[in-house]
Amino acid sequence: MDMREDSRERAEVRVSLLRRHRDFRRLWTGETISVFGTRMGDVAVSFAAVIALGATPLQMGMLAAARLVPKLIFSLVAGVWVDRVRRRPLMIGADLGRFALLATIPLAAMLGHLEMKYLYPVILIVGLLDLLFDVAYGAYLPSLVDASDVVEANSKLSASYAAAEVGGFAIAGWLVQILTAPYAILVDALSFIASAVAIRSIEKPELEIAPGRRQRSFFHEAREGIGVMVADRRLYALTAINGIAGLGFATFSTLYMLFVVDELRFRPGPLGVIFAVGGVSSLISSIAAPNIIRRIGEGRGFAIGLALQGASWICVPAARGATMLAALLLIAQQLFGDAGGTVALISGQTILQILVPTRMLGRVRATISFVALASMIVGSIGAGLLAEFVGIRPVMYAGAIGLALAGASLALSSVWSVSATDRAIALPEEVKATAG
Repeated sequence: MDMREDSRERAEVRVSLLRRHRDFRRLWTGETISVFGTRMGDVAVSFAAVIALGATPLQMGMLAAARLVPKLIFSLVAGVWVDRVRRRPLMIGADLGRFALLATIPLAAMLGHLEMKYLYPVILIVGLLDLLFDVAYGAYLPSLVDASDVVEANSKLSASYAAAEVGGFAIAGWLVQILTAPYAILVDALSFIASAVAIRSIEKPELEIAPGRRQRSFFHEAREGIGVMVADRRLYALTAINGIAGLGFATFSTLYMLFVVDELRFRPGPLGVIFAVGGVSSLISSIAAPNIIRRIGEGRGFAIGLALQGASWICVPAARGATMLAALLLIAQQLFGDAGGTVALISGQTILQILVPTRMLGRVRATISFVALASMIVGSIGAGLLAEFVGIRPVMYAGAIGLALAGASLALSSVWSVSATDRAIALPEEVKATAG
């Protein structure tokens, strides 16, 4: 038996063990249900703004920024909090809060009070709860499964996101067309209840946080997260690239729905089917990703995935009208962009989980998120303002090219060579003494 066959057999054993991991299956089930609803909700909120409320490019930029602003303001604090408390109750609370808030949107529509000025605060608070859940979830997963299973676990969760994209986007498009957008959001709200129940059923107890940790200031612990990121050149480069990528991503995605609905004149139903193609691509990519990443390494996977995603996005502003050629260009973007994005997502998550000790993971994730979110807010508002003056199409070209360049630049950085064989970074002595 050669080394490649032996490696394949070990990988198959790990996958089999993960499938029998009851607590991981519960987490996986809850996330699958939740993300299915979220995919529908994201589409429905965008359609509600564009179709039901007639949002302008600037208003779409403000709506995108509303979800990001609380994440920027509280990301460093959230990272400290997540590293201070048990993560599972925090995730359950975030799920219940998101349910309560999103359920008010169809109620407001029913009462005739749904306006853009109502959507902004709801989405803003939902964004804060998204932040708490995401930071807690990313820090919780490595404590639930073995270190050798982290890539497989990330891959399986990514497969759920992709499957949800296939069904959620397609169903959402037709639900919006039949029921109107606000009522499709109710499905998203209900999905968070299912997620909370599934996470609550996990049996493995979380370790208690050392009491001394809670006696120290939030500022001191947040500074530790920043210090760890700055001290390691790979984490520093990863943070910088996330900032550049966030700018390109937000510039493009803020205007996407407005472009395909108002400029190209596609209806919600056909758009939902086109979006579902991207879900199929993501699903296939998430299944193939562990083998791809194992062969080329997490760093290369992240770089190539980002570059492919950005390059494929150029297809969208190249489209003209609701024609067959335009539909094919949108499908091409979904096929190649979602494939690249999926590999980049799995690789990026795994890079952090490889390099950062679990006890510091919440703070370091939050630090990197802070930089990315600041860039995304600039991109969202900037895209809305620029589109008012120069048009949507050239701004979307700029966002796509920016993301592609961010991925390509990783080939020149220390992130390029990161792989699963790397060890977690050595913490500075002062951080070791206080990390808990």
